[in-house]
Amino acid sequence: MVHKAAIRSLLEYVCVDGDTVICHFRCSVKDKIVTSRVPFEPYDGKIVLSWIDIIFHPIRSYNRYYHTPITIYGNNCDETIVLKAFENISKYFIWSDKEEKYIYNNGI
Repeated sequence: MVHKAAIRSLLEYVCVDGDTVICHFRCSVKDKIVTSRVPFEPYDGKIVLSWIDIIFHPIRSYNRYYHTPITIYGNNCDETIVLKAFENISKYFIWSDKEEKYIYNNGI
């Protein structure tokens, strides 16, 4: 089970660098920072482009893809860039019932 509110508490810094989002997650218990890079693109599954659309309607396809709002983080959203970034590095954290937060775990 993913504890979304706890992930937000780990988030120290987010940087958008062109087409990449870099998220820094910091464990306050062990004072460790783990960085994750993900593409800066919509993750909500709303954008589905077929090859026919791309070939025969390139401008409409471009506008549909690049002008869709992107959620970096939202409390009520299950698909955000921060959550995808955390999934990439989640092996470095374990959930602590005692602390009620994620703790750095060396990727074990």
